[in-house]
Amino acid sequence: MQLKRFLMEEDGVGVIEVVLILVVLIGLVIVFKTQINKLLTGIFTEINKQAKEVY
Repeated sequence: MQLKRFLMEEDGVGVIEVVLILVVLIGLVIVFKTQINKLLTGIFTEINKQAKEVY
């Protein structure tokens, strides 16, 4: 009876899902670090150019 109740419990499932999603996201950031860095550098360079034109 205790084993059946233990298997039916789902209290920690939400926490495990969130942790797994975070692990996947961190893994993707690590794998695509160079591409993300180039993308953000380009975006902020363009923002800086546009801001200089305004002032």
